[in-house]
Amino acid sequence: MKAAFIFAGQGSQYIGMGKDLAENIKECNEVFEAANEVLDFDIKELCFNDPEGKINQTQYTQPAILTVNIAALRAIEKEIKPAVVAGLSLGEYSALVAGGMLDFKDAVRLVRKRGQYMEEAVPSGVGGMSAVLGLDKEEVEKVLQTISEGIVEAANFNCPGQIVIGGEIEALKIAEEKLKAAGAKRVLPLSVSGPFHTSMLLPAAQKLEEELKNIEFKAPQIPVISNVHGEYATQEDVKELLRKQVMRSVLWEQTINKMIEDGVDTFIELGPGKVLSGFVKKINRSVTVCNVEDMKSLEKTLETIRR
Repeated sequence: MKAAFIFAGQGSQYIGMGKDLAENIKECNEVFEAANEVLDFDIKELCFNDPEGKINQTQYTQPAILTVNIAALRAIEKEIKPAVVAGLSLGEYSALVAGGMLDFKDAVRLVRKRGQYMEEAVPSGVGGMSAVLGLDKEEVEKVLQTISEGIVEAANFNCPGQIVIGGEIEALKIAEEKLKAAGAKRVLPLSVSGPFHTSMLLPAAQKLEEELKNIEFKAPQIPVISNVHGEYATQEDVKELLRKQVMRSVLWEQTINKMIEDGVDTFIELGPGKVLSGFVKKINRSVTVCNVEDMKSLEKTLETIRR
């Protein structure tokens, strides 16, 4: 078995995430305690109960998912050592922690700022994102090139037949009609607060670049694959990759295929939900896919691996 750990990104959050792990495993609870030391809000209260309804606000979502991802990592890392790690968008910061390149507390501070900068970059109601189902990469990009009414770009290449686009609201509406005419089965608007992973996030990338200057990244102990180019990140290029990542397409399908080419046969998704597990199955049905988000899924994954 050659295993990869893959980490959930924004959109996977739900109220109660991480609670089961924190209540049952000391090391998981310690992750929440460590996050609370550097945050200006109670991460446990947000993840477990969300009394103020903030869990879907990007600046809160990002540190929350990161913390749950790393709690899930602590739950399984004693039993399984991955050959490689990666994460979807925000999940890449969890992968950098898992790979030994980034300190967890630094990551929490960084993604809190990242979330704020992403929210500030584009005023509410100006931009959005939509999932395009049933068209391949070339067909989607061909349609997008014909749209001159505003910014609309490919944001995520998730798996065969699922590409996310982002941009200005009017341009997105035009793209939706043109993509349907080109054969898309469906084009679904996503409930996100901005056009993430498009050039409209340049202001966020510039602010994040300043934050990254104050962060120390180490050489990877476990290889980490970047969203930006679907290749391995290095200590020398990681800051530039994270700057670009905010406003560039997420090459998730390419990332998974790279791992499979390098011999990975087992993918373990860490963090809330099973979105990435679904993507991996659509990319390659021959690999084993598991997840860890609570005690039940942890036990099931360990059982699968031991078999």
